[in-house]
Amino acid sequence: MDARFPKIAEQLLLIERELRVQGWWDDVPPSIEALSSVEPFSVDTLDFEQWLQWIFLPRMKTILEQDLPLPNASGIQEMAEMVFAARNVQGKDRQLQVLLKEFDLLITASR
Repeated sequence: MDARFPKIAEQLLLIERELRVQGWWDDVPPSIEALSSVEPFSVDTLDFEQWLQWIFLPRMKTILEQDLPLPNASGIQEMAEMVFAARNVQGKDRQLQVLLKEFDLLITASR
């Protein structure tokens, strides 16, 4: 098991918690078609928060549970920055961006 797994698991829980706190957590999943997008971050079918909830978090959970190799890099915080800048959500996203940056740093940290 990769030594980063426990810290990454904790970071994923913090990301989920922040999505819930901000009211960006959906109880109903998007359609199968929306979840099947091949575009990066499913930008053509999902909001960024939906992508985090329905694609990113489940994939990372699978990686951790099945002891699969972690990605070599992550640019999720950069994507969040672009998304939220375009929306002008006035700081609601700040904590989520901090958490995503920490995730990115954990992914790129050496074992």
